[in-house]
Amino acid sequence: MDAADNLLPPGIIIAATPLGNIGDASPRLVRALAQAQIIAAEDTRRTASLAAALGVDIQGKLVSNFDHNENSRVEKLLEAARTGSVLVVSDAGMPVVSDPGFALIDAAHDAGIPVTCFPGPSAVPTALALSGLHVGRFAFDGFAPRKHGARISWLETLKTEARAVCFFESPHRIAETLADAASVLGTRRAAVCRELSKTYEEVRRGTLPELAHWAADGVRGEITVVIEGATDLEVDLDALVESALERVNAGERLKTVAAELAGTHGVGKKELYDAVISARDS
Repeated sequence: MDAADNLLPPGIIIAATPLGNIGDASPRLVRALAQAQIIAAEDTRRTASLAAALGVDIQGKLVSNFDHNENSRVEKLLEAARTGSVLVVSDAGMPVVSDPGFALIDAAHDAGIPVTCFPGPSAVPTALALSGLHVGRFAFDGFAPRKHGARISWLETLKTEARAVCFFESPHRIAETLADAASVLGTRRAAVCRELSKTYEEVRRGTLPELAHWAADGVRGEITVVIEGATDLEVDLDALVESALERVNAGERLKTVAAELAGTHGVGKKELYDAVISARDS
């Protein structure tokens, strides 16, 4: 086979990079690092170091693509992707998921430019799997709000959230966030997962008050938190029906609204759907 046959096709490739263990790099990532004509990286130095560790000699152009410049990069990267391959990587895990990449991927779809993904490591499913909690249904909320007031407001919304909630937090705010979570959500079970896939990986499980007490002494590393969903809720079905009717009257589809509200509040989708139909026809 001619070497040219192995070249990456034009378009944009989103590729996951290792969270910490170099052994998690996929063969497709290695190939993309070696062959992409442009590599849009959250941190060019870290991507260069990753390539070196993988024994890859980057032949394409390595450019920065991070929070503060990604919007200005979009047009040039789109133009390059029309005729060549553009690889998008973040420092660790999957781009776009609380990392740079969304602006480019959104614009590429709108422009009809091919977009594909080379799957791989991500802190979210890794933490969910390791948590040992009920995570069959979950929500991902990115980073917890930094300011105390906003964080309390966000935690208040989780009081009736039946799904598990996964989020990221920084080492210097984790103790305060867990303390706030304990004050709002009580003894809900949770797991703090740190340094995933690295030498000092740790998963600490317990109630929120227990975890807040543990974190008070300081926690280091990259942190992902999983909080179990609310259980045994006394759901105000009449209030849900009223909320559903307001949204339906505003133009939303009943099936979509019923499914969303049922999932969020832990009630049966058919039960809520039938209750709304009954209320609407009465």
